[in-house]
Amino acid sequence: MPLSTWLLFCSVALLATFSPGPGVLLAISNSVAVGPRHTVFSSLGNGVGLFIVSGAATAGMGALLAVSASAFLAVKLVGAGYLVYLGIRQWRSAPMRLDATVRPGQPHTPGKLFLQGLGVAVTNPKAILFFTALFPQFLTPGPGLLTQTLLLTATFTALALVSHACYVGLFRSLRRVLTAPRHLRLFNRVSGGLFVLLGLSLLKLRNRAP
Repeated sequence: MPLSTWLLFCSVALLATFSPGPGVLLAISNSVAVGPRHTVFSSLGNGVGLFIVSGAATAGMGALLAVSASAFLAVKLVGAGYLVYLGIRQWRSAPMRLDATVRPGQPHTPGKLFLQGLGVAVTNPKAILFFTALFPQFLTPGPGLLTQTLLLTATFTALALVSHACYVGLFRSLRRVLTAPRHLRLFNRVSGGLFVLLGLSLLKLRNRAP
């Protein structure tokens, strides 16, 4: 795929992975309960779950791309609308509470932490909608479809792991600052606005199907 397409995907994935969600909250919660070193197990489980979601959501997407220009336009509008929706919801959402207490019964073993992260990923509607609505617009039908899917999924997963590490690090070093509601509200509005802008930019994508 063209480098420009991959970079655009990176921009979309970066915002999606750094937008506070179940995976981020899980990483922060586990960092408080069992420490940053053990948090890596739940994050790895989350990454494996993203590969599972990607495989399920992108099955048959290559055929969809090759159907017609009208089908591609419909998928493009869905993807752009989804990002705009995320942006508006992020803008209007209440600040995430980073100082929330950990729930009782928090798993402590590596295996349980891994399964916990896996479960969060495969049941996360945001991840499912992301792969279903946006992947078709970045894939070129042909023999290299599987390679492209693996590349984009690996990119998304890597960015998700980086986001978890960044949130855990920020929470531990700047806990008092990050828990200020006004700062969290500003973060929601900045990221929400960027979601809307990226959603509108997707409308410029053209069908690369032969």
